[in-house]
Amino acid sequence: MDIIGYILEQFAQPMNIALLVGANIVGLIFGAIPGLSGTMAVMLFMPLTFAMDAGTAIIFLISLWVGGCSGAFIGSILLGIPGSASAVSTCFDGYPMTKKGQAGKALAIGMVASFTGTFLSAILGALLSQFIAGIAFMMGPWEYFALCFVAITLVLAISKGQMLKGLASASIGLLLSTVGFSPIDAEPRFVFGNMHLMGGLSMTVVLLGIFALSMMIVEFGKGFKPVPKVDTKSIKGFGITFREIRGQTVNIIRSFLIGLWIGFLPGMGPGLSNLVAYSAAKASSKEPETFGQGNPAGVWAPEVANNAAIGGALIPMTALGIPGDSTTALLIGALTIHGLEMGPMVFRNSGHIVYLMFATVAICALVALLMQAVGMRVFPHVLRIPYHYMYSALIVIALISAYVESASIYKCGMMLLFGGIGIIMGYCGLPTSPLILSFILGPILELNMLKAFQYTGTVATFFTRPISGIFMVIGIGSIFSPILRKLWSAIKSRKQANTA
Repeated sequence: MDIIGYILEQFAQPMNIALLVGANIVGLIFGAIPGLSGTMAVMLFMPLTFAMDAGTAIIFLISLWVGGCSGAFIGSILLGIPGSASAVSTCFDGYPMTKKGQAGKALAIGMVASFTGTFLSAILGALLSQFIAGIAFMMGPWEYFALCFVAITLVLAISKGQMLKGLASASIGLLLSTVGFSPIDAEPRFVFGNMHLMGGLSMTVVLLGIFALSMMIVEFGKGFKPVPKVDTKSIKGFGITFREIRGQTVNIIRSFLIGLWIGFLPGMGPGLSNLVAYSAAKASSKEPETFGQGNPAGVWAPEVANNAAIGGALIPMTALGIPGDSTTALLIGALTIHGLEMGPMVFRNSGHIVYLMFATVAICALVALLMQAVGMRVFPHVLRIPYHYMYSALIVIALISAYVESASIYKCGMMLLFGGIGIIMGYCGLPTSPLILSFILGPILELNMLKAFQYTGTVATFFTRPISGIFMVIGIGSIFSPILRKLWSAIKSRKQANTA
């Protein structure tokens, strides 16, 4: 009852309600504009929460995140340009529907699908996270090390033929995470006598530089193509009936389960879930040839899945202290500043905070649905804002955010440096997801590894304990899976050649 009272108290404050609605609108805009995302909105505005209390900060940041995920389909449907990686598959059938004069229907499907995935995943997340936290109490440093190891290797496994580049990116992230004092003996490492590096590299500075700043500079360098015109006359009414929703029940349930599961896997997130859900919908359809030509099922599947990944990603974040995706990694950092450490103990020490997160996700899903229904005819005009104005303002915000964190111009210079590193990584084809995950998990990985060695002094224990052994085998198998697949293909081709 105390938890319910705390949640009601937070949402009874006018400032929190105003921040929820305002952040939701900002998130929708960031999600709708190609090249931006809810994750970038969280990155840019996270330093503003340092002066807030923990409850207000959670409401503000999660509202940005949910708004960004919910609005990503807008650019995909109206322009054929995904607002973020989570809405890539929505382009395949959403934009053809717009070209056929069904923009209103496609937007309505996106709105309802986003609401369904987000709201239901929040409910399930609230029910499951404490159960998983109970299991986590049986885990020692060996299991936590193995879990972090699996989280990083799973991201490498989906690098699509770029395993070595993904490994290089993850190694850079681990190296950056070691800057500062070591966790056991407090020896300074890689500080080079610089007092600004004694406390380690700021997550805000690293992420703003490598992701936000580098992306905007590269886009400026490439130049911006003119935004195509959007026909708003075809957007009439709500555009979808209850019978049409009911006809997609199987597709919705399947896509929801895919999104929830992939969201739960550390490091995966909505960028992968929307592609898997779309492929599953196409494979199970009686008319697969209609996909890519404006089939509504091709909009339902990715939008339900990528929003279901929100609740899925919060489960490992709260129950295990392991980020489910890049945004939850940011949230872990923001909550740490407020003295909240995610993991199984959070339910005993700050359980009200966890349930406030899930309640905020559910409420934001409803607010986003209402905002999208009201603003259906306004979205095309937002998308016409010239990028050279938009990105100039965002670069200024990024610099202010870096300065606000510690009131130091040095942090601004560091952000510019990491912006240059991000540009170099882009030209070298190095993926950024392994870097962010390994940078966040690096301290946890190192601390648990050192604890494990202090207890047993041998590597064998990581493999002899059942849970950690399973995780280690999965992680090592993920690294060598491309080589094993090639060997298996070579063996099969040889067998076929011999039988022929």
